[in-house]
Amino acid sequence: MRARSFEWRGAFETSEELREWAAAAAPLVDVAPIEAEIRGGGDEAVLRLTGLYDAPGAVLEGLRVDPADAEAALAVVEPELRAAMEAAAANIRRVAEAQVGSERTVELPAGQKVKLREVPVGAAGVYAPGGRAAYPSSLLMCAIPAQVAGVGRIAVASPPGPDGRVHPLVLAAAALCGVEEVYAMGGAQAIFALAYGTETIVPVDVVAGPGNAWVREAKRAVYGQVGIDSLAGPSELMLVAGHDTDPQWAALDLCAQAEHGPESPLAAVAVEERVLEAIAEASEAAAASRPSVSEAPLALVQVPDAEAAIALANAYAPEHLELLATDAALLADRVTTAGCVFVGRHGATAFGDYLAGSNHVLPTGGAGRYAGPLGPGVFRRRISSVEIDGAAAELAPHVDALARAEGFPVHGESAMIRSSR
Repeated sequence: MRARSFEWRGAFETSEELREWAAAAAPLVDVAPIEAEIRGGGDEAVLRLTGLYDAPGAVLEGLRVDPADAEAALAVVEPELRAAMEAAAANIRRVAEAQVGSERTVELPAGQKVKLREVPVGAAGVYAPGGRAAYPSSLLMCAIPAQVAGVGRIAVASPPGPDGRVHPLVLAAAALCGVEEVYAMGGAQAIFALAYGTETIVPVDVVAGPGNAWVREAKRAVYGQVGIDSLAGPSELMLVAGHDTDPQWAALDLCAQAEHGPESPLAAVAVEERVLEAIAEASEAAAASRPSVSEAPLALVQVPDAEAAIALANAYAPEHLELLATDAALLADRVTTAGCVFVGRHGATAFGDYLAGSNHVLPTGGAGRYAGPLGPGVFRRRISSVEIDGAAAELAPHVDALARAEGFPVHGESAMIRSSR
């Protein structure tokens, strides 16, 4: 783990310095050639690029995975793991269901009514990452909110392994959710295929799910053609420690986040220098004995007081924020930008990654300033229905005045002609 101490220069200034340091490790990628190949080559291009980047040397017979393969994968999952997946799915579903709003009608003074309702998109594409490992949890986190939103068709894309097949645990998660449309494809080509369609794949309306830099840039490229959940970058953790924070617990939280890769920025924030030193020492020792922990950057920031720590968190807008201080519950109410806040000494990010019920697809790179966790809202759109009826006489003169002021006199005429009938 690459630790570095940062001097306190104010919330905004220190936040910017942390972001610049973290961004230095992020790769720059160009997905335009892949986009052109998929739009021009369809299935053949997707298969060729998937074989090139995801499963070199494998014989790829087709993109679509037989639903029977997913059911078979679920049937052989070890009972302990299946119970964990089922518990996670139930918690994710319950939290997602709490986010779906009901239809409302607003009656306004002049007599007109505006009905507000939400409807699901027609089809959603879910990207379930692969590569270093299988991530069935990501499939659950994306597919279940889409189902709760009422989406009728969900298409999953996941990179095949060396054998040319999607990982059995990803297939098991799909079967557990009841998702039957699964494609063995990964990377940027998968995002373009979902967005534009191919001979085999009918295009979707929204693409969601985490991925690497290639996936992120492909989602950026297709935004507008389809909706997306976010432009997720490397996973992040900021940890605010108190004088009584256990350095071993904090170290394991930081090391757990470093399992995501060397580009995942980590930050430990505390008022007391001795606390930061203890966490840094414990983190170095823990990382040294755990092969899965990468050389992620760890920023150590000493702040003047707890108020400054929260100000820094709000300026930085971390994906995950752990408040391990004694007064964590009081501090949590003052956090406004983090993707997900874990409150108290038992609030490890790992719980949110898997089983707490909160979604682990979260805004990164400071996007928490304007975005939140993935939920059913990503897969739904609002529709307003307006009933004017007897309100026309009162509203039309105002419409006419505003329309003429903006240089649209026919708008005014359109309203006024209804004011006397």
